[in-house]
Amino acid sequence: MRLCSIASGSSGNCIYIGDERTHLLVDTGISKKRVEQGLSLLDIKGEELKGIFVTHEHIDHIQGLGVFCRKYRTPVFATKGTIEGIRRCSSLGKLPEGILHEIRIDEEFMLGGLAVTPFAISHDANEPSGYRIEGGGKAAAVATDLGTYDSYIIEKLKNLDGIVLEANHDTHMLEVGPYPYPLKQRVMGDTGHLSNELSGRLLCAILHDGLKAVVLGHLSKENNYAELAYETVKLEVSLGDNPYRGEDIPIIVAKRDTVSDIIAL
Repeated sequence: MRLCSIASGSSGNCIYIGDERTHLLVDTGISKKRVEQGLSLLDIKGEELKGIFVTHEHIDHIQGLGVFCRKYRTPVFATKGTIEGIRRCSSLGKLPEGILHEIRIDEEFMLGGLAVTPFAISHDANEPSGYRIEGGGKAAAVATDLGTYDSYIIEKLKNLDGIVLEANHDTHMLEVGPYPYPLKQRVMGDTGHLSNELSGRLLCAILHDGLKAVVLGHLSKENNYAELAYETVKLEVSLGDNPYRGEDIPIIVAKRDTVSDIIAL
């Protein structure tokens, strides 16, 4: 199984997960052209995708969905609530008939050679979800846009080989930054986004010897920067109640405008 961030940040998100037979995207919050460019680095053509999984209907996760699907007619999978949100988004234009497929939280299903399980996340959207994807004895997950986490989330993220994990903001930068007060409250709230500190603490709860790759994603352009997210998460691991040090964990930070290295799990 391979994992690659094509784009990740508050301005647009697109993650690739797949193996030799089955190629999937999680979100298409960037232009069709940028998705195609990212796929080309993976030696994949748009028509080879088996499906696009949408976490929720906010524009930084679906911006390119309409144009991409009108060209390739790629099946789109999402919860009932997210599909309703997609249909209400007029900027996407008309989607091809029959392209949207409803999936249910916590119900695993097979697509190609991969098993996909959506899990509920806490975010101010209409039935948002993360995804756990398994195949060939490997498991990866995308867990972004969650304002908080609990034992349910920890259980869904156990025994992974790789994860894209939100580290959206530095709390101090957000508090003193330019956002209006209501937006600051939204971001820091339980249906907002994970801070660097919370990201590190969640990582502590799911660490195990087989975790090969942690990709910190969905960084805020205004309230975070890569080095700070990386060092804060590492520090939380080192200080946490676990046998690991931050230096022991293979952590990279996904960039907004640059495709990450291809990670073999």
